Amino acid sequence: MAAESAPSTPLTLPVLPLDDEVVLPGMVVPLDLNDNDVRAAVEAAQAAARSEPGKPRVLLVPRIDGAYASTGVLGTVEQVGRLADGDPGALIRGRGRVKIGAGTTGPGAALWVEGTRIDESAPDPLPGHVTELVKEYKALATAWLRKRGAWQVVDRVQAIEDVSALADNSGYSPFLTTAQKVELLETADPVARLKAATRQLRDHLAEQDVAETIAKDVQEGVDKQQREFLLRRQLDAVRKELRDLNGEEQGEESDDYRARVEAADLPEKVREAALKEVDKLERSSDQSPEGSWIRTWLDTVLELPWNERTEDVYDIRGAKAILDAEHAGLDDVKERITEYLAVRKRRSDRGLGVVGGRRGGAVLALVGPPGVGKTSLGESVAHAMGRKFVRVALGGVRDEAEIRGHRRTYVGALPGRIVRAIKEAGAMNPVVLLDEIDKVGSDFRGDPAAALLEVLDPAQNHTFRDHYLEVELDLSDVVFLATANVLEAIPEALLDRMELVRLDGYTEDEKVVIARDHLLPRQLERAGLANDEVTLDESALRKLAGEYTREAGVRTLERSIARLLRKIAAQHELAERKLPFTVREEHLRDLIGRPHHVPESAQDPAERRTAVPGVATGLAVTGAGGDVLFVEASLADPETGAAGLTLTGQLGDVMKESAQIALSFLRSHGAELELPVADLKDRGVHIHFPAGAVPKDGPSAGVTMTTALASLLSGRLVRTDVAMTGEVSLTGRVLPIGGVKQKLLAAHRAGVTTVVIPKRNEADLDDVPAEVLDKLDVHAVTDVRQVLELALSPATSGAAPEVPVAA
Repeated sequence: MAAESAPSTPLTLPVLPLDDEVVLPGMVVPLDLNDNDVRAAVEAAQAAARSEPGKPRVLLVPRIDGAYASTGVLGTVEQVGRLADGDPGALIRGRGRVKIGAGTTGPGAALWVEGTRIDESAPDPLPGHVTELVKEYKALATAWLRKRGAWQVVDRVQAIEDVSALADNSGYSPFLTTAQKVELLETADPVARLKAATRQLRDHLAEQDVAETIAKDVQEGVDKQQREFLLRRQLDAVRKELRDLNGEEQGEESDDYRARVEAADLPEKVREAALKEVDKLERSSDQSPEGSWIRTWLDTVLELPWNERTEDVYDIRGAKAILDAEHAGLDDVKERITEYLAVRKRRSDRGLGVVGGRRGGAVLALVGPPGVGKTSLGESVAHAMGRKFVRVALGGVRDEAEIRGHRRTYVGALPGRIVRAIKEAGAMNPVVLLDEIDKVGSDFRGDPAAALLEVLDPAQNHTFRDHYLEVELDLSDVVFLATANVLEAIPEALLDRMELVRLDGYTEDEKVVIARDHLLPRQLERAGLANDEVTLDESALRKLAGEYTREAGVRTLERSIARLLRKIAAQHELAERKLPFTVREEHLRDLIGRPHHVPESAQDPAERRTAVPGVATGLAVTGAGGDVLFVEASLADPETGAAGLTLTGQLGDVMKESAQIALSFLRSHGAELELPVADLKDRGVHIHFPAGAVPKDGPSAGVTMTTALASLLSGRLVRTDVAMTGEVSLTGRVLPIGGVKQKLLAAHRAGVTTVVIPKRNEADLDDVPAEVLDKLDVHAVTDVRQVLELALSPATSGAAPEVPVAA
């Protein structure tokens, strides 16, 4: 490598300062002699050259912000004359680097310094990596020069073989900053200097490529806009010529919207808002995104049926006949729709269609277990009233904007589902079914249930304002039917705005009628069978409804019928069965297997759950309707079991408290009831509710737990045909509960014949179908002692009670 300095004779040279400029060895630069410092240095060099052979020599030193660099360049004055502009000048060539030393004296007004030449020789021969570096620099320099069109300079750069001269050649590069040139000047090692020059050139080319790419993209965008503008103007010209040929009047798009708004049958305030938007559209340019937003808004407003209404069918008897034909049972909701139509007819007859700006809409909440026909009932109501029907699915909706719409400032904004339902119906008085309203959730995007408060409030919805439309929409003539499975999941404020109609489930007789008149014809068509090819006997339908399914609705019953018909169709195709065929009760086992829900009363006495003391039958209400709930109790061994109460079966806090109350009542009244309560003192009591994977809560199992514990202590079995429900107090009072109709329907489905309910729930028996009450022996009680007398079988005389012991 080159040494930092060479053992040569020190040089004494006049300093020619270069303000914010750098000259590298090998460069030839013209300098203006009007500059005092330049003229003084050149004159001093010429005076010194008179006594020395050779051309005058100066020391070119960069002066950056008033400070001199530590390294300069030995320069020779090649020529003194006139520059291109006529001013006196000197042509100076850089010869080599000089390490600046101390100042000294000399002729003239210039500053003289002593300096030492720096050895800049590269190793010979060049190492391989230096050769590759030379090739890379030449390639980069060639690429840059070709972009600038300097083809003559390319050959000169390619001809340079000296590493130091090649690195110093970058001093001509106009893109280098003064700091970068000073770095090259002060780097004595030619290989390091070439690396620095290569890096600087590479970075510049990279920046140039990015700038060219950006410029190209911008130019392409501008060209596209200009081309689009030109094509649109040509298209407008062609349209104008066509209109002139056809004799049509000339009109712009905004004029078309203005004509459509003025011709549309809109409310006055809506018309004013639409015309304001048309004015904005006329002022906006074709390239403005606001224009597309306004056009979309205007299209939505013009498509809404602002003053279109269907005529209600006021044939009350005919509407009732339609409801009865399409749905069996569901008398409550049928009566409510009949009442609504009757009131609408009388209001219409007396000219009271609009009172206080409000029309006579309705908001009903249909609450019941799955499969009872809540959703399909909406179509029947619309059919009976002669109205359009629209279904809005709310299950899983978590965004408040789904109900009230998005603000128009958002990209892709749309009106809410209520407005879209009105638009889809094409009338302002449809029947809108809000399906699964209890499945609406809330998160950071808002609470859709809160947005429904205005929609479902008859006192407010005549001025409903969607965030997208921002104009008033009258919903007071809409019949809203909201469906839900669980009443508790509906917010109290929302439930208060709706009229509640409960659909508690079907009786077995109603299921048979539904299966015969509705399910069977539909499934015959889906199975590709004619109505006369397969018939189901009523006994087969009754067994399907009673033993193959146990549900409040009829979905599972319909799937069982579909499975039965598929089996028969497959057997016919395999030539195993001939059609027509009548399915009777005895054919079911061969076709679809054994029954899944055999009533407890039909089982062998030894296999029944209540065949041992400590097991009682209760009634409960779940999300799927009423159901039978068994309660099991046992006592721990006094030697191994810990005292206290253990509860299992995934119970809620209220049910756990009911168990504590039942145990406390028996402890305090055991002697009165002739129960060995001493066993409760030192032995642990375990109460279990089977189906432990299902959460359970509520106070209505209080009498059931009391009966199970009393049966356990007395050794008396609980009657198999008895089921009970009711809350128990510490004094033994039986308090009222809810869901009596659903619980009695569940008892009827399970084959229970005797049901115990609280005395204060007797009024709820009016809602239970008469055919169910005829088959049930319902006892209304006020005290738990009455429950024990009814539910426990008589004690066996002379036999000590056998108390089950927990393992």
